Amino acid sequence: MRAIAVFPGKSNSAHMVEMPEPSVNDFPDGRGVLVKVLRVGIDGTDTEINEGSYGEAPAGSDFLVIGHEGLGRIEEVGGNVAGFKKGDLVVATVRRPGGCINCRAGESDMCLDGVYTERGIKGAHGYMAEYYADVPDFLIRIPEKHEAVAVMLEPLTVVEKPVVQAFKMQERMVWQPERALITGAGTIGLLGALLLRGVHDLEVHVISREPHDSFRAEWLKSIGAIYHTADEVEIAKAEEALGRIDFIREATGVPQVIFSAMCTIGRNGVLALLGISGGNREITVPGAQINLEMVLGNQTIFGSVNANRRYFEMGVEHFSLFEQKWPGAMQKLITLRVPFPDFHRALERRQEDIKTVLEIGELLEHTRGGVY
Repeated sequence: MRAIAVFPGKSNSAHMVEMPEPSVNDFPDGRGVLVKVLRVGIDGTDTEINEGSYGEAPAGSDFLVIGHEGLGRIEEVGGNVAGFKKGDLVVATVRRPGGCINCRAGESDMCLDGVYTERGIKGAHGYMAEYYADVPDFLIRIPEKHEAVAVMLEPLTVVEKPVVQAFKMQERMVWQPERALITGAGTIGLLGALLLRGVHDLEVHVISREPHDSFRAEWLKSIGAIYHTADEVEIAKAEEALGRIDFIREATGVPQVIFSAMCTIGRNGVLALLGISGGNREITVPGAQINLEMVLGNQTIFGSVNANRRYFEMGVEHFSLFEQKWPGAMQKLITLRVPFPDFHRALERRQEDIKTVLEIGELLEHTRGGVY
């Protein structure tokens, strides 16, 4: 079968490889499931791995098949597989557990010792291939009605998790959040706005660099979010401009933005950090002020990475809610569809792209005519 692989640590090494097709027999006790990949979403992780920033090949291999946002259809199930059948649409989770107590409890996203693998990222081949095999524990069934947007389930889980955990943390008080701030209007920022508006009905403000007449700004306005350019509202002074901010979701990974967000959390507020900071650039921050306001204001700052099965299941439930409130809004975030042979184009970063999808399997009728 064909797959897209990189040599980890080597810049721009993405290439097509031929490799053996996986089998349900790759897993013991008749628990294997063979999945034909339909499409794979591309995100910053994929492009950064291709740039050589990180990535780890599986043991015994010198290359890594990338791709961790996959949608597929089951081709075959082993004799002891329950709950799945041939023809089911599925999305697979990304991280595979190690042996720590959290991993054994089904929360590999909260791994204690870092001994885990991640498909398409760390120590395990990903989904940018014609087929993959897995076990039912890591597969999420997708209703046919959500086929058009299901490839975005994995990035949606990235925002589902910190929102759930923020509300859980605030059970220590009578917390009734009203206003949220999102920094950046990338895919994660837009999905975060969708979640906070659609599920929690918060007043959502997004600060980014795009002009007000950009697609991203207009899309945010269409779901009832309030958009500001970075020139209009300075993040460090956002509370002065917008009022008390109860929840901030930061995913840019830019150190200056992170510490500016720390300076603008409201009393009893929560700041969730989702972005990865690269490089070694140093900045000066008002450490004493940040500490004083955190202590006196009962503020909480936490980091969040990856997501376990329950957040994938939440995301599937929320697909219906989003479609009911804003028909077609989520599908509009898929701004570029690229045929499998043109994978290099899919891995390019372009400012105007939101979610790029690499089409691997046969296109279904209602997705034909996408942007090529």
